[in-house]
Amino acid sequence: MTRLQANFLLLLAGAIWGVGFIAQSTAMETLGPMWFIGLRFAVATLVALPFALAEKKRAKAQVRIADKIGFLLTGLALFLAAASQQVGLLTTSVTNSGFLTGLYVVFTPILTVFILRKRPHWVIWPAAAMSTAGIFLLSGGTFSTLTVGDLLTILCALLWSIQMISVGTFAGRSGRPLALSMVQFAVCAVLGCAVAALVEPISLSAVKGALPEILFAGFFASGLAFICQNVAQRYTTAPQAAIFLSSEALFAALFGVLLLGESISLAGYAGCAIIFVAMLATELVPEFLKGKERAAAAA
Repeated sequence: MTRLQANFLLLLAGAIWGVGFIAQSTAMETLGPMWFIGLRFAVATLVALPFALAEKKRAKAQVRIADKIGFLLTGLALFLAAASQQVGLLTTSVTNSGFLTGLYVVFTPILTVFILRKRPHWVIWPAAAMSTAGIFLLSGGTFSTLTVGDLLTILCALLWSIQMISVGTFAGRSGRPLALSMVQFAVCAVLGCAVAALVEPISLSAVKGALPEILFAGFFASGLAFICQNVAQRYTTAPQAAIFLSSEALFAALFGVLLLGESISLAGYAGCAIIFVAMLATELVPEFLKGKERAAAAA
């Protein structure tokens, strides 16, 4: 695979995730958020199952009990993140949700300090300040106008960060990333359906009404997009991967305008741009400086 083809796959993943926000939003016209999460991740579990089984056949050792527990905890973090994002979409726009969810790029290295006791790159602190300024503008110039959905989506970004740190820890330690994917999807499916059965009504017509969104989110957004990412990142650089994957927020905003008729103020657009720059800076600046250091050492 060429680098151009790899970057196209990454762009495709970003576009799929961007459309995924539309599916998450429109599904709730007929189906409750918890039922959508449960059914979506049930489909994702079936998508991940054959890959996990193939990985198991190639594995040289069994997964340790400690790592199995880690898989379950990772699934719990994913469920809480998905739930806060899905419920947040009831009272925020697809555009806001796309950009605010992207704050996990900034939150992850900050949480690494507290969870893994690893010092982050200095760029994290100005990026965090930029993100705060972007949220301020996106909210219309006052934090008091942030909706409950906006706040839940910021919580979602925090939980995504915890989930990503868990994936980095347990996927690397166990050597079974596809098994981890399947387990965390299954945890979300079980918890989503269990909570939904307690708090949300359900009917066959409601499931039929949201079936296209369930299948899209389960098969494409949770299955195909992650496969595209995993394959493509073997053939391109980390900075380029960050740029193309960060397009998720831009696609969410674009499709929100084109398909749902959403609108945003000029200040909101400025806030989106600032958040996007902060996300890119978090990924690109450390890689750029490492490249300069390597070039200087080789000279």
